[in-house]
Amino acid sequence: MADSKILSVSELTRRIRTTLEKNIGLVWVEGEISNLLYHPSGHVYFTLKDAQSQLSAVMFRGDAAKLLFRMKDGMQVQGYGRITVYEKRGNYQIILEKVQPAGLGNLQAAFEALKKKLEAEGLFDPDRKRPLPAFPQTVGVVTSPSGAAIRDFCRVLHRRFPGVRIIVAPARVQGDGAAREIVAAIDLLNIAEAGGLHAQIDVIAIIRGGGSLEDLWAFNEEIVARAVARSKIPTISGIGHEVDFSICDFVADVRAATPSAAAEMLIRPRADFISEVLGLAQSLQQSTRLHVSGLRHRLSEAREGLRQREPRQFIREWRQRLDDAATQLRGNTHRCLSHFRERWSGSAQRLAATSPMLIVQRKRAALREAQSNLHQRRTDLMKGLRHRLDLGTQRLELLSPKATLGRGYSITMEADTGRVLRSAASVKKGKRLLTKLADGDVGSVVE
Repeated sequence: MADSKILSVSELTRRIRTTLEKNIGLVWVEGEISNLLYHPSGHVYFTLKDAQSQLSAVMFRGDAAKLLFRMKDGMQVQGYGRITVYEKRGNYQIILEKVQPAGLGNLQAAFEALKKKLEAEGLFDPDRKRPLPAFPQTVGVVTSPSGAAIRDFCRVLHRRFPGVRIIVAPARVQGDGAAREIVAAIDLLNIAEAGGLHAQIDVIAIIRGGGSLEDLWAFNEEIVARAVARSKIPTISGIGHEVDFSICDFVADVRAATPSAAAEMLIRPRADFISEVLGLAQSLQQSTRLHVSGLRHRLSEAREGLRQREPRQFIREWRQRLDDAATQLRGNTHRCLSHFRERWSGSAQRLAATSPMLIVQRKRAALREAQSNLHQRRTDLMKGLRHRLDLGTQRLELLSPKATLGRGYSITMEADTGRVLRSAASVKKGKRLLTKLADGDVGSVVE
């Protein structure tokens, strides 16, 4: 006892706290929420328990503000935080930094995978989104008929415009088979609208109140997303609270934060329409007054003009105008006739000058002149040819071999071949020769 140090309660508690934080530190823990308290300060206090044990838990305001859902008693969750001791009470507890519904890891992975797949297919493309009708008269609603969502939706819609008709296609919005019922309700509204079973449905609202990711999971099913995408009627999705997002929200033509917000986005308050109609009526009335005032002014001017111009004076003036026009017409007619006469006279002269008989006479005279010229040219040509022939004949006679022989020359050739001898060296002994003289031939033999 003397050797043992006596610790104060604070010191011991602090040692326990240090040991827990050092040896255990940050951990994941799963349990059921009970004694949940959202403090005005923004901190959240609750107990995590299972069948055998319980653990105090606290989540401070900064981390609690990041939650994408609202915790409830009885909800099974997974929390990530640090084990510590609250020294003032001596209780150990866990200070949580993250909280998610149990099984959220698998669900979140499935959510992200489906979102990525549908986005790649173009189901989230803004270009395929259709605008909501400006004044819907009939609204189809896909939801649970017994839930708070349909009551809030109808209350807001009727408050804004009581005359809107609501057709509810009932479907479970949570649990096994809910997704198939939602798909069937969407298809039913499209079939009813196309087949004329109901009045034209202008828009389909798919709504549900808030809940955990598991509660809203039916709206993250692929069959629901594809049913919304193939709907021929424009769709608006109002699922959960403002922080909740579902696959249905991404595929729908318009996403609303809540069912009530969906009702507000569908139609403007009736007072706005009445104000707009009254404004249009006032504008129309003002335009009509201005138009009527303009017509009255024109009528007044016309009446004043009639008073200033007495009808008989008006007739006399028009008679005078008619006489002026007749005189002008006669003058124009004479001018036109004179012009046409001048043109006719000129045309007759040109026609006479180009008469076929005159042309034939000219051509005949030209032909006779051409024939005379041709005869003269032929005569002159023949004379020239005869003269040239005579000169050629004289030249040929001068150059003729006979004329040469007559001057005492002779031509000696081989008797058998007729080849003319031009050299004595080419003649062989015994060769027979033939010599041509002016008055005959002489044969000889070379010795």
